[in-house]
Amino acid sequence: MKINWNYIKFIGLIICITGLYAFSSHRSDSKTVEGMNLKFTGENNLYITQAMVNKLLIQNYGIIKNMPKEKLDLNTIEKVIAANEMVKSAQVYLTITGELTSNIVQRQPIGRVEGKTKFYLDEEGKKMPLSSNHSARVPIITGNITGKSLEDVYVILKYINRDDFLRKNVIGIHIEDEENYKLKFRLEHFVVNLGNVDDLEEKFNNFKAFYTKAAKDKTLGNYNIVSLEFNNQVVCTKI
Repeated sequence: MKINWNYIKFIGLIICITGLYAFSSHRSDSKTVEGMNLKFTGENNLYITQAMVNKLLIQNYGIIKNMPKEKLDLNTIEKVIAANEMVKSAQVYLTITGELTSNIVQRQPIGRVEGKTKFYLDEEGKKMPLSSNHSARVPIITGNITGKSLEDVYVILKYINRDDFLRKNVIGIHIEDEENYKLKFRLEHFVVNLGNVDDLEEKFNNFKAFYTKAAKDKTLGNYNIVSLEFNNQVVCTKI
């Protein structure tokens, strides 16, 4: 009977490859976590810090450094970090060198509500708790706080954040009532009656045209109320 050496060589090669893979996998699983690296994307201002994330992980897993890699559940760690109220999303992975790395995207506040309870409105219009680590410089929201009025305020804030002039100058939104909103500006003493959230682009374009002309004429100080409530008009009340 003729021996098929090619077949035997092939089987031997498969056994060697399988053995090497098993050996490599065993060595990899037996390695420990060498350290942690947290990366925060977005603004430099941190509403949640590395120390806070470390504490969160210790509370759920104990000390992660020197923990065997085979005991890590990266998906669970990712969910624990992402569940924090300051975090928008998190991506967790282990590097070749054994470093546990997490890319964390923070939630971004765009307004701060000052009512019976104090909280931020984030970029998605959701409630976000205040941070003991950093206070955001965003417009202050006061007045008749309701679910409907906060929905409207979110629409106003989104528009303000898209406009460089408004973003730099609007420091407050007062809710007189649902469908009736007033704006406070950083450097001017007058109040802007916005009315409801209809036709915001037209209202703000009219206001910026008025502001530019009044600033040029040095008459901004003559007014205490600027109303944008009426169709395609800017109605001013003098002091």
